[in-house]
Amino acid sequence: MREDTRSRIQEVALRLFAEQGYEATSLREIAEELGVTKAALYYHFKTKDDIVASLVDKRLAELDALLAWARERPRTPQTRGELLDRYAETIRAGRRLGIARFMERNQTALRDHPTMIKIRERMRELTAEISGPDASPTERVSHALALFAVHAGKWLVKEGDLTEEELHKACLEVGHRLLEP
Repeated sequence: MREDTRSRIQEVALRLFAEQGYEATSLREIAEELGVTKAALYYHFKTKDDIVASLVDKRLAELDALLAWARERPRTPQTRGELLDRYAETIRAGRRLGIARFMERNQTALRDHPTMIKIRERMRELTAEISGPDASPTERVSHALALFAVHAGKWLVKEGDLTEEELHKACLEVGHRLLEP
């Protein structure tokens, strides 16, 4: 039951943060939306920062697992392509895309948030893994943009223009083109 309540709080907070912005959303509004008292909300999360940390912790764990996988593989074009595919899957489903959109839409407010700093660090590590130490500056930028393509396209395209599957395939196609030598 406790985990269900935490999940509901996270979902409502994520939606409100994305709709209204992180700074404009209060814990009181989250509690009201849930139909609970602030005290009940405080039992699970003392601050908005605690909610953000709980949302981002799962993303960090996914990125850490992806990095561990990549570090066990040879640096080949095939591994780069599979790494991109695996990265795309980590942001494809459900709340993960919501978290990515929330982070993108609230960059200014969260720029110095400790969990966001960790996400940026992991993305730099992922870029280093996908490129390798011998990559030229042009290749490193291209590979970083390949990672960016698979998540940025998700909110750059007007909603309703494409199905989720069409958008996913288009983002991956662009990403794979950017990995080509």
